[in-house]
Amino acid sequence: MIQHARRLFLAIGLALAASLGGAAPAAVAQVPYLQLIPQNSSKYASIVVDAKTGEVLYAKRADAPRYPASITKVMTLYLTFEALSAGRISLDDRVVFSPHAAAQSPTKLGIRAGDSVSVLEAIQALCTLSANDAATALAEKLGGTEARFAALMTLRAQELGMSNTNFANANGLPNTRNLSTARDIAILSRAVMRDYPQYYRFFGQTNFNFRGRNIRNHNHMLVNTPGVDGLKTGFTNASGFNIAISGVQDGRRLIVVVLGGPNRITRDRVAESLLVTGFDVIRRRNLGEDIRVAQNFFEPPQMAAATQPSMQQGDTSDTLSIRLASSPPPARASSIQIVEPRSVPQLSGKAKGKAQAGGQWTVQVGSFNSRSDAREQLALTERRFGALFDDARAVAEKDSGKYRARFSGLTEREAKDACRTLKAKRQPCAVIAPGRG
Repeated sequence: MIQHARRLFLAIGLALAASLGGAAPAAVAQVPYLQLIPQNSSKYASIVVDAKTGEVLYAKRADAPRYPASITKVMTLYLTFEALSAGRISLDDRVVFSPHAAAQSPTKLGIRAGDSVSVLEAIQALCTLSANDAATALAEKLGGTEARFAALMTLRAQELGMSNTNFANANGLPNTRNLSTARDIAILSRAVMRDYPQYYRFFGQTNFNFRGRNIRNHNHMLVNTPGVDGLKTGFTNASGFNIAISGVQDGRRLIVVVLGGPNRITRDRVAESLLVTGFDVIRRRNLGEDIRVAQNFFEPPQMAAATQPSMQQGDTSDTLSIRLASSPPPARASSIQIVEPRSVPQLSGKAKGKAQAGGQWTVQVGSFNSRSDAREQLALTERRFGALFDDARAVAEKDSGKYRARFSGLTEREAKDACRTLKAKRQPCAVIAPGRG
């Protein structure tokens, strides 16, 4: 498949260059199957991100609010992995299904109220079956109530930089307050791979044996598209057909998010085309070409028939690997390996490393598993709210196993005013009095 697609894209690029009389300095890679998406679709959005650098290779309505549907469960799993890594729960712990959890709409495991499954089984049920009852049961175990857990999901989303996301439940069932964007979902996808590599393998599990049932993963791209090893699909009538995938070729990892597809086949073909084209762009850049993925495509208002033959599948022997910045995975996750460390953006401007402080109060804008994530949050906050922290010192301090992103050296009034402004913009913030940090 990959080689076939590469030849196709090269031919397109050469044809385009010829049509321009050879004067264009940059070839433009066009993506097949995007014409299957109606131009006037109010649901469609997509993005392609280089997991190594965070560069956006292609984006279409990437910041437009969309219903994430069951991709919501990636954040439910992120917080579950966080609890596992912190030792608050174990894979063998029981997850009891309350009447509320048991009453969730399909797709579901169908566990009766009062019955339970292990944390491991709940994770596998989310990743393969996309079980709504298991997601709610996990949320209640970790957060006490699903509503409280949803608030924790939203807070963590903000800390990760998902500035246009709000979660209303743990499973993605229809709720007008459950909103995200293609860009934010790509951020979450990078985060779960980076922070919890030892658990990322669950997203690539193609089937799950549960109490005599063989449950197949809803993500058909895991078996149909070489190199794809996760993450999650989603569908509601309001959202359309969604998918977030990640794949590796030649040691490089890409993340693709497609939201609002008209059907599963079209959604998967668009995602496959974006993935393959992204890899082709990287390969040709490595050969010295100045190339990008075209940002605008001819998308006819009427969707073409979604019965075109899929691209040929070729050699599937590419070595799969994953870029990580956190600690190496345990030996049992041997299919995942570190490619190279992630680059960490440097703080710039007024908030960088000031030696003198104007006060003794501190504003905390996030808590993270790695120092690089804390520094990223500081840099993001500085870019958006730099005027609030003119006299502050930006630090990523380790405390109780977490890295706290903090601006210190503020007066009490400066700290409280800054935090009030951040909260008004739905940004995480906490004021820390002197001696309490």
